Amino acid sequence: MPRNAPGRRPDVVVVGAGASGAALAARLSEDPGRSVLLLEAGPVPRQLSDFPPQLLDARLVPGAQAECGAVSHHPVRLTPDRPYSVPRGRVLGGSTTVNGGYFVRARREDFARWSAAGGADWSYDRMLPLLRGLETDLDHGADAVHGDRGPVRIRRTDLSHPAAAAFGDAARELGLPHEPDKNAQDVPGFGPVPTNTVDGLRVNTGISHLLGALGRPNLTVTGDCPVHRVVVREGRASGVVVEHDGGFEVLEAGEVVLCAGAFASAHLLHRSGIGPGAVLTRAGIPVVLDAPAVGARFSDHPQVVLEWAPHGDVAEPVGSWLGGALHVSSSDGAHPGDLEILQSLVPMAGLTTGRTSVAGAPLAFLVSVQTPRTSGRLRTRSADAADPLDIDYGYLRTAGDRRRMREAVRVTAALLGTAAFGEVASGLADPDATTLDDDRRLDRWIRAGLGTAQHTCGTVPMGPADDARAAVDGYGRLYGLSGLRVADTSILPTAPLRGPAATAVLIGEFMARAMRYGPH
Repeated sequence: MPRNAPGRRPDVVVVGAGASGAALAARLSEDPGRSVLLLEAGPVPRQLSDFPPQLLDARLVPGAQAECGAVSHHPVRLTPDRPYSVPRGRVLGGSTTVNGGYFVRARREDFARWSAAGGADWSYDRMLPLLRGLETDLDHGADAVHGDRGPVRIRRTDLSHPAAAAFGDAARELGLPHEPDKNAQDVPGFGPVPTNTVDGLRVNTGISHLLGALGRPNLTVTGDCPVHRVVVREGRASGVVVEHDGGFEVLEAGEVVLCAGAFASAHLLHRSGIGPGAVLTRAGIPVVLDAPAVGARFSDHPQVVLEWAPHGDVAEPVGSWLGGALHVSSSDGAHPGDLEILQSLVPMAGLTTGRTSVAGAPLAFLVSVQTPRTSGRLRTRSADAADPLDIDYGYLRTAGDRRRMREAVRVTAALLGTAAFGEVASGLADPDATTLDDDRRLDRWIRAGLGTAQHTCGTVPMGPADDARAAVDGYGRLYGLSGLRVADTSILPTAPLRGPAATAVLIGEFMARAMRYGPH
């Protein structure tokens, strides 16, 4: 079994080596007086060359491939009649190893919402030094907004590709703002996508944070080691039960930190008897702590794909599958830039099969509504870790949900209808003009093709101790137990207005600072 030193329990065991967990373990282990054990359910490559090449190719999205061995799949319901399968990374780096490499910061508005729940340390101004400190921005260098000494190297997508250039020209034709730096807090508009990819290489958090730390004597990283539950004794988390080499064993620890992701962290708490008491009892799980907020709700972003036919063959992308991104505001104006139109320079038929080009195939826009909304629910069926969760996203329930999605689709269609985009496109493949002009028909089209941006947050939300909707405080400490924290996107009460990968890394950095030095 994994051990830091003979006869000595680690000071901290971190569960999950993904976006947050890798950052957290690496930063905690910078303190030579603190022993850290990091447990990952999937494999843990020990050097860059040990990663399969297809996991590092930034022109691919491994998580979109049905046969990718580095993911686990969760059956879910997006709507009552829309079943779906959602992948999550199960390898060193977690979902940063299998996602699209999108690394866009949350908006100032997001931090204002989170600081209302988690305290002043969550404000944008207090988080900015950490945002700067976690990155090396290869486009901007060091300035008041960006950093040049952090582990995550940031490069924005190249807009010289003909399709990306046409996207920018189309946005200008419609009078939409230019937003050259989506990691600043400028007016939302069209611009390149900040990514954690450099020269075609996806730099996951295992690479950025952990590979250089593996030689530290106070850090042990163990792969292929699923955690089954947290051990609680006399009101304190004292370790975890792990499966390793075909057996089960209790690993004692001074503190347990869950960084397994918004689904797995909540599932692990439930299997440990921590969650809504009535739900756990029905699942046959003895209740250790009645924590009604765990899994009671979550937030994510609904998405549809709009494909368009290019004039003839289109050049393969060079550095990333991503082109430009446009953020526009829905008609209620409450959350500026809450509609995202993300450009793929690889056909969907290529993204799902691991190819960078497919002759004759259409290209696509991934169109998401990223308005802060909490509509999902997660329940555990039994104590068996192999029994799938019951996950209901609750998408498109309200008239506002459906209106915003129609608006996002129609803006995309308007872009494709510009003279500028007509230089490269033969037109929108679907929906047709009749469907676009009819709300009911368009709603049916959206429901039939509905997907998700896979930005799950809020299954173990932070908030004040007297708020029944909260499970943890602003530093991830679980209410009702000591020695147990959650440090991933589970704690965000609502998903950010941008994809949460950069925020997930920020959470790991933030929690490490809080654990080492106390509240800021």
